Amino acid sequence: MKRKFLVPVVAVVVLFFTVSFKNDFFEIAKQVEIFTTMFKELNMNYVDETNPAELMDTAIKSMLEDLDPYTRFMNEQDVEEYKIRNAGQYSGIGAIVRNFKDKLLIIEPYKGYAADLAGLKAGDEIIKIGNITVADFKEDASELLKGAVNSEVEITFKRQGKTHFTTIKREEIEVDAVPFYKKIDDETGYIVLDKFNRKASSQTEDALVHLKSQGAEKIILDLRGNPGGLLSEAINICNLFVPKDEMIVTTKSKVKKFNRTYSTKNEPVDTEIPLVVLIDGNSASASEIVSGALQDLDRAVVVGARSYGKGLVQRPINLTYGTQLKVTISRYFTPSGRCIQALDYWHRDENGNAVRTTQENYKEFTTRNGRKVYDGGGVMPDIEITSLKLGELAQEVVMNNVVFDYATDYYYSHPSIDLNNFSFDNTAFDHFKDFVFENGLGFDTKIERKLKSAIRNEDISEYGSEVEASYYNFLTTISTNKLKVLDQDKEGLQKDIEDEIIKRYHYREGLYEYYLSNDEAIKNSVAILADEKKYKEILH
Repeated sequence: MKRKFLVPVVAVVVLFFTVSFKNDFFEIAKQVEIFTTMFKELNMNYVDETNPAELMDTAIKSMLEDLDPYTRFMNEQDVEEYKIRNAGQYSGIGAIVRNFKDKLLIIEPYKGYAADLAGLKAGDEIIKIGNITVADFKEDASELLKGAVNSEVEITFKRQGKTHFTTIKREEIEVDAVPFYKKIDDETGYIVLDKFNRKASSQTEDALVHLKSQGAEKIILDLRGNPGGLLSEAINICNLFVPKDEMIVTTKSKVKKFNRTYSTKNEPVDTEIPLVVLIDGNSASASEIVSGALQDLDRAVVVGARSYGKGLVQRPINLTYGTQLKVTISRYFTPSGRCIQALDYWHRDENGNAVRTTQENYKEFTTRNGRKVYDGGGVMPDIEITSLKLGELAQEVVMNNVVFDYATDYYYSHPSIDLNNFSFDNTAFDHFKDFVFENGLGFDTKIERKLKSAIRNEDISEYGSEVEASYYNFLTTISTNKLKVLDQDKEGLQKDIEDEIIKRYHYREGLYEYYLSNDEAIKNSVAILADEKKYKEILH
């Protein structure tokens, strides 16, 4: 009877999956054939000359836009950039350079490297590299700054309205995952983990061992602003503080082979040393795996602001001609079982924007000691620091380089600052608002974009002059009230401005030195670690 029942069931299941697979395969083959035919006919018959490579690049990227921002096509140059970023080593001028609104800006020169020695400063706009004008270059112009060691590159740049020229000799650049570590006091060590490249766990271990040898009995691990990187390095960094064979993260996918459990493989450095992990809204991906796992295992007190909320795992898949598809293959889950993905890219709103999980929809989980933690919106710290929280408008102010431009203006109007007595106080913040008022924010807020999008396909004049006037008056009112909204995030903006200004004079090393005595999150962390009873109460 069992056989009589089982055989037909198995046959139906096999038939179902076979038919389903064939249907999927047929549909894919059908669509590829349609696209190939269309692409050939377009290039053969279009009235003007076409650029097949550009058309295909646009087509691929447009297709991927409907998925998530992490799934993307990488051409040969992108693949090399990806390898360099993960390796932590490349040949170039030694500066963080960013494309912003059709400009190529020096964001931060590395101390002692070629760009710094040549006199390039944060805020300089590169307008020409060799004989190539940046504005006319359609690819990522920053790639032109890389090249063979000891080769020279001529750079034309603008600074404060004046044009300058310099020649820089490229050199080997070492990008440290841990750019700074030091003892804060006799008992507390401080480690900055800036990125998760292949050096991350080894450099973090070196810093930890060195601080312990100097007498550090407590550790602060700073992951603020760390966008993530290699998953394997996140596991290894957790392994420094938790035992071998401890489960750190699981990944779940529709593809069975991508369903994996990642556990620690090595003997730890120290499973008992009191630990605080610092995070903020720019701590993402691997940073959230580390902070989320150590929180779930009650191994560390997490301090700061809610993290970014990226619970998706990507994998590069090799394609032809040296290209790759970096594709989202799974979601990851912390030891308690929570996925901290904040944005739902598969259920978008009427404007096509990813929907953010609201707090009332967060699901509750428990840590090893029974503490309540939640999914859906990043890692929530055990202790919140208000100066690390920014509202939507303040975030856009930072992302749109308003703070960066103000720091550039400040640097050229102030010959020096005294790091021991520097603070960006309320009077200075008023000057910042004056700068914003005089120069404008230079971007629309989210609500402005929604209003303009809603009316874009409508002729508002059809509704009469009264409605038209009300609409434009409303936009004007929003615009004029932006400065008032900035006051709500004054504390957080003051910190971001302060950080940006200090880097201009004393580089990143100077900023971390300043943090040791002046940073609110570090002060709170030191106090928590100094109070053994409070530390244990938080974790229990």
